[in-house]
Amino acid sequence: MKFESAPRPIDILLVEDNLADVRLTEEVLAESKVHNNLMVANDGVEALNCVRQRGKFKGSPRPDLILLDLNLPIKNGSEVLAEIKSDPDLKRIPVVVLTTSKAEEDILKTYNLHANCYITKPVDLEQFVTVVKYIEDFWLAIVKLPGNDKQ
Repeated sequence: MKFESAPRPIDILLVEDNLADVRLTEEVLAESKVHNNLMVANDGVEALNCVRQRGKFKGSPRPDLILLDLNLPIKNGSEVLAEIKSDPDLKRIPVVVLTTSKAEEDILKTYNLHANCYITKPVDLEQFVTVVKYIEDFWLAIVKLPGNDKQ
């Protein structure tokens, strides 16, 4: 008799400096149908340390998916995205830009930097929860993530 092992959780890096948005995202993902581990970086330097498994993230798993805000302290989201997508070891990690900016120039810039998608963060609480659930449904339940054969 062969037993299937439980699928490995999906490791998600949320790069967000707004603590209310972090809490909401944590709550929505905690109720997810797909088992996941959420890591949080509050600025761009922390985000890069996480994906490179340095500093406080040494020994942490490399994220399977990154949710990236553009408006970050120290190093902004565009700079983080550029570094991730120019690194051969990191470039296959899907990056979902989740930001308040609706500026066409930000949208074009992030796609030119090879973001996997661009989502404008709603200011309404219920709409924000809905957007995070849509991200969860698509990226965690439907999409086959690279190097993630546990799905």
